[in-house]
Amino acid sequence: MELKDIETRLHPYLFEVLEKEIKGLRPAQEKAIKSGLLEGKNLVVCTPTASGKTLIAEMAMLQAILNKKGRAVYIVPLKALASEKYNEFKSRYSKVKIALSIGDIDSSDTYLEKYDLIITVAEKMDSLIRHKADWIKYLHAVIIDEIHLLTDSSRGPTLEILITLLRRLLKKSQFIALSATIGNPEELAKWLDANLVTDNWRPVKLHKGVYYNGEVEFY
Repeated sequence: MELKDIETRLHPYLFEVLEKEIKGLRPAQEKAIKSGLLEGKNLVVCTPTASGKTLIAEMAMLQAILNKKGRAVYIVPLKALASEKYNEFKSRYSKVKIALSIGDIDSSDTYLEKYDLIITVAEKMDSLIRHKADWIKYLHAVIIDEIHLLTDSSRGPTLEILITLLRRLLKKSQFIALSATIGNPEELAKWLDANLVTDNWRPVKLHKGVYYNGEVEFY
């Protein structure tokens, strides 16, 4: 599928930005579109690293923001990753108000109500909910990156509670969950009332082998 094939379904500004960087969509992106990405469907995207998951999230977020449906939040597990995504999105989408919120977890960060896209970590988002940040009710697109951390013994419970709270608060919002390593994607998709998108395509072919005595024997 070429990007121009969905030009009329994308906001003009989003298409203008994307066409400068890409021409053809990757398999996971095409599957996501066919699974209802642009119609606001919930998705669980389980595909290899560098297969194009972030662009799927960007389409959901920017469509919501630019079409005035609501705001968006991008939740990641690490502050360093949050900063990386902030710089990446800030550089690409100059016309969108983007904020980074990874600081004091005992603050409601009222300034965030001025922004369209908030990038944060799970613990901070959990704190914002508990501080009853008023702007949360305007969220239309919720992205959960690295959702496989639900199984992490230390951080998993916080993430699970966070997702549960958000789904209760935002019954009409679109949830997009991303991961390269989900052990039970079907079960997770059912829990999120989401369509499952899986694919094995990766930009660089992965070879598996065993290293022993100075040599690697590939399967």
